[in-house]
Amino acid sequence: QVQLVESGGGLVQAGGSLRLSCEASGFTLDEYAIRWFRQAPGKEREGVSCISSNDRSAYYEDSVRGRFTISRDNAKNTVYLQMNSLKPEDTAVYYCAAQHTILVVSTAKYDYWGQGTQVTVSS
Repeated sequence: QVQLVESGGGLVQAGGSLRLSCEASGFTLDEYAIRWFRQAPGKEREGVSCISSNDRSAYYEDSVRGRFTISRDNAKNTVYLQMNSLKPEDTAVYYCAAQHTILVVSTAKYDYWGQGTQVTVSS
């Protein structure tokens, strides 16, 4: 079965850390650029961070730069999002999406989406 599965979400206090995982099955993740999105209640989905398929480039939105780190382990077919110094405004469902390209093209479609993992940061 071809799918992306996120894990690692949970409830954490402000200032804490979580590491999200995005594991692919049924396809080889090293051919895909990956983007993490999040969607808070009542808000539009927003991009958070992305990483190139060859692991040479990463990008972060201003709201998370310096606190979040994206990485990938192609041998494990997994991309990670390390989230430190979490804030209540980081509370959202986090999704990963795969695009069959080296660098994410924001206007292009994503080939696969995960089901999401909930991150809740208490103040």
